Amino acid sequence: MDRKYIILVGDGMGDYPLERLGGRTPLEAARTPNIDRLALAGKMGTAQTIPDGMAPGSDVANMSLLGYDPAIYHTGRGPLEAASMGVLLEREEIAFRCNLVFLDRDASGVTIMGDYSAGHISTPEAKSIIASLQSAVSSVPLALYPGVSYRHLLVWKGGRDGLSTRPPHDILGQPIAAFDGFSSEPVLGEFSDKAGCILEDHPVNAERKKAGKLPANAIWLWGQGRAPAMPRLGDRFGISGVMVSAVDLLKGIGTYAGLDPVAVPGATGYLDTNYAGKVSAALDAMGRGNFAYLHVEAPDEASHQGSLEDKIEAIERFDSLVVGPVIKGVEKYSQVRILLVTDHYTPVSLRTHTTDPVPFLLVDTDGPGSIPEEGGSAEFSERSAIAAGLHLNSGVELFEMLMSKSCQ
Repeated sequence: MDRKYIILVGDGMGDYPLERLGGRTPLEAARTPNIDRLALAGKMGTAQTIPDGMAPGSDVANMSLLGYDPAIYHTGRGPLEAASMGVLLEREEIAFRCNLVFLDRDASGVTIMGDYSAGHISTPEAKSIIASLQSAVSSVPLALYPGVSYRHLLVWKGGRDGLSTRPPHDILGQPIAAFDGFSSEPVLGEFSDKAGCILEDHPVNAERKKAGKLPANAIWLWGQGRAPAMPRLGDRFGISGVMVSAVDLLKGIGTYAGLDPVAVPGATGYLDTNYAGKVSAALDAMGRGNFAYLHVEAPDEASHQGSLEDKIEAIERFDSLVVGPVIKGVEKYSQVRILLVTDHYTPVSLRTHTTDPVPFLLVDTDGPGSIPEEGGSAEFSERSAIAAGLHLNSGVELFEMLMSKSCQ
């Protein structure tokens, strides 16, 4: 029987040793019995998912983990998110990620990036706001599309290349003046100004402030690019399957790769996501095809918030609500290869991504009992992966190892 494959990604799980944890990383401090069970049966190492000179974003890292060299195929984050929404870009169009953000002022009155997610605004609230913002693009060559929570899409027809933008989560607490490269472009600057006026008095923001929550008082454009030309995984490796994620970016990468971007009800991208629904969608797809990519955003979001407690909880939920059920669920198949990995580091101390090589764990299973029960001294962590001595120079190499006849 043909082998089946599943990749389990804990986004941003990688981190540095922390004094608060006695010199351990969050991954080492978290209780992860199921991941450690896999470590007893698998092969560990590290992989460089971010090519030299490229920004350590989830777009670059996850494209790399799916076997695509970002230096060749990456054009920007925006077009990947457009694909997930069914927005097919024409040659003259550029897609931007459009965040709803909270801008604050420091003690000297300078405008700073207060929160990249407007306090993790809910999807229903955000949809109401995006509906109101449509008036700001009605007479210009811009199209605005609603997404999930704070993550939305703006498409600029006839837009120019060369703008310099920065992800809002990279500039938390910093003055925005040096980073809003989009506002100097007349069409985009006008949209940003109009959006700010609409958001200032929006009923959703009034209710959020009344409840003690951060308002979405501005938009932030970044991650722009044109449509990439990516060959499908089915043509390259003969695999078919699904992308399971709450994040439009991941769904877009999956769409270009030829994977079905499954919509899981209740998938939020944070601690309260529908873990069981994600696992069920992945396992069901493996019954129909032979590949599933299951992505969990929560560790990364907790890191961006600077919450060590939430990051540890996110890792423990990933272990108990994703890895454990997957181990049980794949027992019905005679040959399954599991790759457990983080796409990039998101250290809590920095609250942003870094280019460190990421730890990975590759395991072959062959039915019930092939994964040892809890016990033994094996542990999956940044430290143990480095100590294993296997280093791959790219995510492409890791994907090719996953697809090889033997993972040994």
